[in-house]
Amino acid sequence: MDQNHIYQLFVATYNPDPGVHKQAELSIRGLEAQNGFLPIVLEIVSAEVLELGARQAAAIYFKNRVYRAWDRSKNTVAPINEEDRLLVKQRLLQALVTVPSAVKVQLAPSLKTILEMDFPDQWPHFMEQVQSFLSSSDTRQVYVGLLALRAVIRVYQWKDAERREPLHQIIQNIFPVVQQVCAGLVNADSFEAAEMIKTGFKIYHNSIIVELPKCLQDNDSLVSWGTLFIQMVEKPIPFNVLSADPTEREAYPWGKTKKWAYHCLNLLFGKFGNPAMLPAGTPRNSAFAKQFSSHFAPNIIQTYLMQIDGWIKKEHWLPLKCLTLSAAFLDDAIKHKATWQIIKPHTDVLVSQFIFPQLCISPEDELLWQNDPVDYIHKKIDPLEDFLSPQINVTNLLIDLASCRRKHTFMGILNFINNTLVTYLQTPDETKNGREKDGAMAIIGYLADLILSKKSPVANMMEPFFVAHVFPEFTSRFPYLRARACDITRRFSGLEFENEENINILYTFVLGCLRDNELPVKVQAALALQPMIFQPSLRESMEEQLPFIMEQLLNLSNEIDVDIISSVMENFVENFAQQLTPFAVQLCSQLRDMFLRVMDEIATNTSKQRADTTPEEEELDPTFGNDADVLSEKMKSAMGVLKTIGTLILSLESSPDVLQQLETALLPVITYTLQNNVMDLYDEIFEIIDSCTFSAKRVTPTMWSVFELIYKAFSDSAIDYMDAVLPPLDNYIFYGNEVFIANENYQRMMYDIIDSVMKSDQLTESDRTSACKLISSVLLNCRGHVDSVVLPFLNLAFQYIFTGSMRSIQFKVHCMEVVINCLYYNPVLTLRILEDNQWTQGFFTLWFQSLDKFSRVHDKKLIIVSLCSVLSLPVDQVPATVQAGWSQILATIIQVFDTLPKAIENREAMEKQYGDEDYTSVSDASWNEGGSTGDDDTVDNDDEDIQDEDQEYLEFLAQQAANMGGFDEDDEELEEELLFETPLDVIDPYVHFEQVFKDLQQHHPNAYTLLTKDVDADQQNTLMTICATAEQARSNLTEL
Repeated sequence: MDQNHIYQLFVATYNPDPGVHKQAELSIRGLEAQNGFLPIVLEIVSAEVLELGARQAAAIYFKNRVYRAWDRSKNTVAPINEEDRLLVKQRLLQALVTVPSAVKVQLAPSLKTILEMDFPDQWPHFMEQVQSFLSSSDTRQVYVGLLALRAVIRVYQWKDAERREPLHQIIQNIFPVVQQVCAGLVNADSFEAAEMIKTGFKIYHNSIIVELPKCLQDNDSLVSWGTLFIQMVEKPIPFNVLSADPTEREAYPWGKTKKWAYHCLNLLFGKFGNPAMLPAGTPRNSAFAKQFSSHFAPNIIQTYLMQIDGWIKKEHWLPLKCLTLSAAFLDDAIKHKATWQIIKPHTDVLVSQFIFPQLCISPEDELLWQNDPVDYIHKKIDPLEDFLSPQINVTNLLIDLASCRRKHTFMGILNFINNTLVTYLQTPDETKNGREKDGAMAIIGYLADLILSKKSPVANMMEPFFVAHVFPEFTSRFPYLRARACDITRRFSGLEFENEENINILYTFVLGCLRDNELPVKVQAALALQPMIFQPSLRESMEEQLPFIMEQLLNLSNEIDVDIISSVMENFVENFAQQLTPFAVQLCSQLRDMFLRVMDEIATNTSKQRADTTPEEEELDPTFGNDADVLSEKMKSAMGVLKTIGTLILSLESSPDVLQQLETALLPVITYTLQNNVMDLYDEIFEIIDSCTFSAKRVTPTMWSVFELIYKAFSDSAIDYMDAVLPPLDNYIFYGNEVFIANENYQRMMYDIIDSVMKSDQLTESDRTSACKLISSVLLNCRGHVDSVVLPFLNLAFQYIFTGSMRSIQFKVHCMEVVINCLYYNPVLTLRILEDNQWTQGFFTLWFQSLDKFSRVHDKKLIIVSLCSVLSLPVDQVPATVQAGWSQILATIIQVFDTLPKAIENREAMEKQYGDEDYTSVSDASWNEGGSTGDDDTVDNDDEDIQDEDQEYLEFLAQQAANMGGFDEDDEELEEELLFETPLDVIDPYVHFEQVFKDLQQHHPNAYTLLTKDVDADQQNTLMTICATAEQARSNLTEL
């Protein structure tokens, strides 16, 4: 095979002529199945004399080819033969030595892919190669040895304990060598040394993510590695070597290496070495934790504090991530009594000089506000957008200091803030430091829950605080202080103002900020308005301003795609439905236009990025090259708009004319989502369709056209969303009954949906349960009109009923109810089919043995009316197998009636609870709750361990999982579905049974005698009670 020819093909892949480019790719694909091709590609990648662009193209191809075809279990069109595999493994590490960084980043992932498939069995000498490279005098080989070691560590890092033995052997044999390599480089200054140490630290970190191997718990290992980490933390990074650009500064190689030293120390302490963070009652690592917290943690804390002190004094630079990890470590350390004692003397300095400066708005944030306010909003409102910022961990440290070590810290923090605010007040306007005021208000806002908690000594001071320090900032010359005033208002939404005028003033200020020229101020004002919705004293004022507020919220949604604005709109729509009715169509049209704009932007961005993505990249990762954050934010915004639309529809249930106009306005939204298979929005769009048909209590021609869209989408992609599509489909059958019965095409579509779900082996029992519910809906709503589907429906049900494949009670009950519904729909036809297939006796036996599983009111009604249908048949139409158990049918009916009152009581209680649900804020925690055990007035043990709340929650989840492990599916009970309506809802089972029973008594004495021959005294009393209840029900109906 001609290597030069292949090389020229890779050169052609980045030719500006699309035709040449495409032909080269096709030629490469045509050659890849030939023996020897992949090793030649690797040689091209490795050849230092060849053009870099071609080597990069070859490396990308190599990575994708290995990813697609190295797994032997895949049925690859062009598999890689074993000879080529062997050659690749022999040459890959050496290739990594010779390639430049731009190629190495493409080639290195292939090593991990191969190791996942082949190590250790089919690459038994790999670790020998790694050891040889690590021992080499060639620095390039040592670095590749480190990369290779990290690749194999990552193969094992998430495996369970039973499959980690090879990892333990690697750690025991190789880690001392890695430590020595890194220790020999720690005093160097080259970027290559920084990269090698960083890789060594990543190796260590990857190896302890799941567990701390015994050999790394050894004192000698801890000392050697711990000393190395501390040395790296202490290694100063002078300002004169750093770029002035913040982004470039954060990318400084030695800064990245320092960051990984912090990572390793934090993981050692946070997961294994902190007694306060260990799960209660698990001694597995308790001895190590005691040793680590006593002998190692104090030195780490002192080192961290020294680094913070140097940062405060501007003696050296620290990367933002190191500040973040410092705060996280100290936050963990304050929860253990021994490490808390070390930190305790430093808390005032930490609050005033470490925490406070980082919570003040920074010059970089101010610049971002000015240049890109939208990005600023995303960064400040969505924590995931700003996860690299230390502010999140610093805030957590502040809150835990104030709550967990309250007696020592809380009032000191407030005094510091008070002094800062007083200084601000006393400073002339032209020299006021707005940043410090921002940081002070931020701290107060973060401590709002603690300040307002019951028995808080400062809660009653907050109204004067707002008047003195917050109200003036709504008109501040600093825009970020106007935004902060809105933010602190939102955080103190639970503050009860004694002077009603003050809450009105606050509302007026917030409303004024909604008119602000600065976008971040308007967004914060919108968020501050949200909890004000639930202030009774502001209700009238809000109603007057409602058109303005909704207009501003819509404008904001068009300016910035954040789902939180949609959430605010949704709350307004939900709580001011009546007032918004005159504007509902206009509002819905604006929301529709907003949705279509966002979706168009998503489609445009996606198309552009796909055009910029190579086929190899697309095959390797369909999201390759996407600006995932932007697309995700826009999609969340679209979801928020749909939720607001859904809330608006439900609020207009009493306005059918308006609803019909909304359906027309929303048709483009529904059409776009379903025709373009926007699966991310299926849940919301099906909920809108459900809301339209449910609220109108009818199905209009517009919504029937939507049904056809649902059917097409179901065939393409919506089959996986059966739970979401069930409610609207049920509505089509229930509320569109006449059209559904008259239109055989609609019936065919519905049956096709049901049939596809019941027969698919890709779906779950939950999906099949939904299909069974649809079958029941068809049979209950179309009695006498769909005889042709009884046999197919029974066949679908019986493919599961007698097979023992039904695992959940939900599916068992609903699958059997398909048959029970068929009996109620047409007992003669159904019994004949059961007899023809010899299903009768087996089904009735299973059914009657499972009566306790039919726990809902609907289940019990269905059993009663279906068995009454059987009892109403002439004796000659009842199969002998059923006649033989005639008296058992009555006993079953009586048994169901015995449990019916309790089921009705449970349902009514649920209906009452559902009706009583309302907005309630989270109740205030007591001042003495959630803090340290030392907050009791009579006990001073503020220095004891604090149980970590996150760990407590994880323990709770673990306990729940353990409990579920012993769960018996027979203990399951079906829950009432309050919002589902069926024709059985209007049937009184007592009256229905009494009529059938008396008819038998009067007109079919033989059948009646056979039915009652085994009735005992208790059953006789139950029958009398049923008849009396029926008589009373008739009497009540007559009075009405």
